Amino acid sequence: MKTPATAFLDGLGVRYEAHRFDYVEGGGTRHSSQTLGVDEHHVVKTLVFEDEGKQPVLVLMHGDRRVSTKALARQLGRKTVAACAPEVAQRHTGYQVGGTSPFGTKKPLVVACERSITTLDRLFINGGGRGFLVSMTPDELVRALSPTLVDCAAE
Repeated sequence: MKTPATAFLDGLGVRYEAHRFDYVEGGGTRHSSQTLGVDEHHVVKTLVFEDEGKQPVLVLMHGDRRVSTKALARQLGRKTVAACAPEVAQRHTGYQVGGTSPFGTKKPLVVACERSITTLDRLFINGGGRGFLVSMTPDELVRALSPTLVDCAAE
């Protein structure tokens, strides 16, 4: 499947594997991890937040964790951050919610990545479409995005 995300990854020479599955509305990382037979902790969700000045921030978080917005704001030096409405997230990224990838966004965005994601042997992350994940090593993710590493996971 060719998407702006895979074109971005291919352009950087990032090594990844593509994984298709049947998308289920509202199924989230639990559905994709069960369908692909991988631990939900290794499925990374791409979330779109805005700070107090309406500046977007992409947040990469384990599928089985939530984001502590207070911890995230503090670590990024912002007063506040809050999740975007779906239509705002789509405007920032160019991707439909449920298919949001941190790769190949419409415009360059600040990316914050939960630090413990970099300790996984392999991660699964959206490849730019609903029902489409790509897997790669954390080193490849960091090389592609140069994210700010944060500690903002909540159970």
